[in-house]
Amino acid sequence: MANYFSDNADIQYYFEKGIDWERLVAINEYGVTEDAPTTQESVETYRDMAELFGRFVAEEVAPVAKKIDEHGAKLIDGVATMAPEADKIFERIRELDLHWLNIPRELGGMNSPMLMYFLAAEMFARADVSMMTHHGFHGGMAMAMLIFSIREGSTKFEPGTRNILETRFGEYIEEICNGDAWGTMDITEPDAGSDMARLRCKGEQDADGNWFVTGQKIFITSGHGKYHFVIARTEQAADPDDPFAGLGGLSFFLVPTYEEQPDGSRKEFATVERVEHKLGHNGSVTAAISFDRSPAQLIGQRGEGFKYMLVLMNNARLGVGFESLGLMESAWRMAKAYAAERPSMGKTIDKHEMIADYLERMETDIVGIRALAMRAAMAEELSQKGSIGLDLGLETPEWPREKLEREVSRQKRVARRLTPLLKYVASERAVSMARECVQIHGGNGYMKEYGAEQLLRDAMVMPIYEGTSQIQALMVIKDTLGGIIKNPQRFVQKVAQTRWRTLSARDPLERRVAKLQALGYEAQQFLVRKTATDKMKKLSGKPIGAWPKTFLKNWDPKRDFAFAMLHAERFTRLAAHVAICECLLEQAKVHEERRVYLERYLEHAEPACRYELELITTTGQRLVDRLKGEGDHSTPETAAAE
Repeated sequence: MANYFSDNADIQYYFEKGIDWERLVAINEYGVTEDAPTTQESVETYRDMAELFGRFVAEEVAPVAKKIDEHGAKLIDGVATMAPEADKIFERIRELDLHWLNIPRELGGMNSPMLMYFLAAEMFARADVSMMTHHGFHGGMAMAMLIFSIREGSTKFEPGTRNILETRFGEYIEEICNGDAWGTMDITEPDAGSDMARLRCKGEQDADGNWFVTGQKIFITSGHGKYHFVIARTEQAADPDDPFAGLGGLSFFLVPTYEEQPDGSRKEFATVERVEHKLGHNGSVTAAISFDRSPAQLIGQRGEGFKYMLVLMNNARLGVGFESLGLMESAWRMAKAYAAERPSMGKTIDKHEMIADYLERMETDIVGIRALAMRAAMAEELSQKGSIGLDLGLETPEWPREKLEREVSRQKRVARRLTPLLKYVASERAVSMARECVQIHGGNGYMKEYGAEQLLRDAMVMPIYEGTSQIQALMVIKDTLGGIIKNPQRFVQKVAQTRWRTLSARDPLERRVAKLQALGYEAQQFLVRKTATDKMKKLSGKPIGAWPKTFLKNWDPKRDFAFAMLHAERFTRLAAHVAICECLLEQAKVHEERRVYLERYLEHAEPACRYELELITTTGQRLVDRLKGEGDHSTPETAAAE
């Protein structure tokens, strides 16, 4: 029988060796419940769940993926519908209770780590990414409701433990996990995509304190769901320096879009305007939805919308990383199987050198990106659940408060660094790997019957949704340069330590990784020097007494990081290679069998990083000058004419 868990040796590695189960189970079980299962018992349960899910998606989802894609999603008499095969899949998910995977036991769930959800998402995406995406808006949104309630203080816990007594959205969570509804998140608007300061959807409060939301949201995945997390503007500010201007004026709401009536009908509070016709992900509904004074529930405090949205987005970006892995796994296996059967010039094409190189690179990149994904997901989970423990004032012999504070702080830094790198490299590589799959199939890859073209169509959205690749790159560059500016001494120390390891490390692989890290630091040093030089120019004409404030304070990334932002994607690609090699090195130090993957990854990463550094240090100034109005405005054509 087909099983996307048991046939994947790399995922098996994580279950057997690659996950620190002791730490994950301890933080997940909170280490305070006497009847909590042991680590071994927990891992055995997780394995059973993974086996069940892997078999389900391989045998019941993958075989109907083509039919689901061909049928697509439709709007019929104002109601968004999916393919009949899709409805059957979600009826089976309901029967198997899979939406309860991560929900705490007190609420009726299985209390699995979020890492299990991400692994399930990868396996599901390997079968069909459109169904995986829709699945994520069930249990994933139920968990979001719980996390938001905890964050705002509306969840009550048993004294001295993290056992939940009641939570604000308990009825909604039960409804979603039973498969009777699902949630979604509504961010994008017609004139406001990545620029969230331009959001115009409004949240208004009446004299009785009731909230209502009015406006339109577009590109809403699974937007025909009942529960919508909506970010809307509640504060108006005429002065751009007002704290409520821009992002500070946004609040976060939960908006039920309909209510079941006793006679079985629905009272609608919002309207699905249309279902988008897309290039890929045809099985899932992507909707435009309009709110007209729709009753809403404020989450947290007014003005905290951006903060709450980031909680959703961080987990969504991790989810896209694992979703991309599933698609890559499918593309690699499809290409490998076809190449092993397709004869050409006296041998199957997988024996031809160029195709063999394609296939090995695909496998190596999957292993490397999965290592990055696992580390990022682990860091996010440890930081989130550790933060909850700190908020509740809990500590255990295994997790005394001081140790937990240090751990949470460290894991937050790791998650913040790795999440945008994962989203960037996984989504971009999903597209290129799907294209390689088509290319290996040759003319057959262009035909619908083989399935390769669907992978390419489905992959194209990965670098776009949940924050474009370019947004991820800007986050990376701003965080990196901002960190150096805030603590230059720490940066200098890290550079010196890395240079020493390039010479002193006994393991040749560790020396190679250190040299790669040194390239990354060289790029950072160059960008910081360039940025500082541009900042120094602004001191001209200012009294010396004003220099410290002008140079050391009031940094504006939009204004002062122009050159660095031009090179943001190049630096992000370099940084992603470094991070992946660091993750593989960490594994190779304790598991000998992982060394081969690090060696293979370094073969491509080393020249790639040198190339990105060369571009960063030798190009870009002309374009920056032109955009600033300081350089030559002429086009090549006008320059030739002159």
